[in-house]
Amino acid sequence: MKFIIEGGQKLEGEIRVAGYKNAATPIIASTLLTKEPCVINNVPRISDVDAMLAILESMGSSAQWSGPNQVTIHNDNIDVSKLDQTLMKRLRSSILLLGPLLARCEDFVIAEPGGCIIGNRPLDTHFLGMQAMGATITPAVNSYRVVRSSLKATTIVLLEASVTATENIVMAATAAEGTTVIKNAACEPHVQDLCNALVGMGAKIEGIGTTTVSVAGGVSLKGMTHALIPDAIEAGTFIIMGVATHSRLTVSHLRPDHIDVVLATLQNMGAQLEIGDTYVKTEPSLSLVARRINAQPYPAIPTDLQSLFGVLATQVNGTSLIHDTMFEGRMGYIGELIKMGANAIVCDPHRVLVTGPTPLYGQEIRSFDLRAGAAMIVAGLLAQGTTTINQAELVDRGYEQIDQRLAQLGALIQRVE
Repeated sequence: MKFIIEGGQKLEGEIRVAGYKNAATPIIASTLLTKEPCVINNVPRISDVDAMLAILESMGSSAQWSGPNQVTIHNDNIDVSKLDQTLMKRLRSSILLLGPLLARCEDFVIAEPGGCIIGNRPLDTHFLGMQAMGATITPAVNSYRVVRSSLKATTIVLLEASVTATENIVMAATAAEGTTVIKNAACEPHVQDLCNALVGMGAKIEGIGTTTVSVAGGVSLKGMTHALIPDAIEAGTFIIMGVATHSRLTVSHLRPDHIDVVLATLQNMGAQLEIGDTYVKTEPSLSLVARRINAQPYPAIPTDLQSLFGVLATQVNGTSLIHDTMFEGRMGYIGELIKMGANAIVCDPHRVLVTGPTPLYGQEIRSFDLRAGAAMIVAGLLAQGTTTINQAELVDRGYEQIDQRLAQLGALIQRVE
């Protein structure tokens, strides 16, 4: 699938931020912790969510869309031996089934998770946490067998503040007898949202939003109704898009406090922003200047927005150093920008220098991953002429109907299957 964009159009209007993709998949996985029905609202209609629901259904779950952005899941009778390993291999966030399955089942096999190729993402932190609670994990060909008799509470110090490892350990710890303490825990907003959803199911969790989280396990969890928080990455994407294209955009239904550093960085570059309680408005900015962009764990600039800042850097005065401290495979999009006329030098797998402002020209390019695909859309909107973005289906993993939503703002964008 591809997007074809006629560039050079200013955008105008309001775009509403969808529910958080990175909260949807762990919270869907967490429904395995109860046999009672769960209702999740504000769920984005994206391919990653559909894939996670399909994985649950393969085990016998009732998992269905019960409204435009509502999912109802009932896991009263699952058979983990029927888990669709092929689907598991296609979805990176399928690893989030490890924690809840460990809590619910004594013996199961999970496939090596798939997803975007953005660099080395080892599972060691996940496994060390599970093993500390009493699990035995044996690797096989592209899969792992997980066995446990009981789960024991303990203190776990994460070797890295991994988001998905934190989420997995929190979910597993709800079934462990005693209190599990997780140190160096990730504290991103979507980790907090999972914890709050678990509290709504009856879990006892302290330290939500901090780097030390305590889970008092052994409590029987019940069903819940929970609304996902707004997607901070989608909000950042549309705000940067508005700034880069010098457009008057209102990005609504977001949490500005979840992207404080992103907004402060844009303002420091010269972006004209009006920041409200639940919205951000972008205004055309006369002069944008280069700044160093460091992508780091929350509350810093998220790695998922690094490529968006990379595109913005082509339009500002001066040389920007873009430094992704987390993943070494996220600079592939730079080659596509250079095809379009960008002045950029990749220093090493984690750093790139971008000098602007430079005009961009329409080319046939590709999406390297979900977020790079979104960045290429912004580049296409900026470019003179026609831009064709191949492998655009990757963007559907995280953005709901992005082409239709942008067309309503004045973008000339077409989806070609």
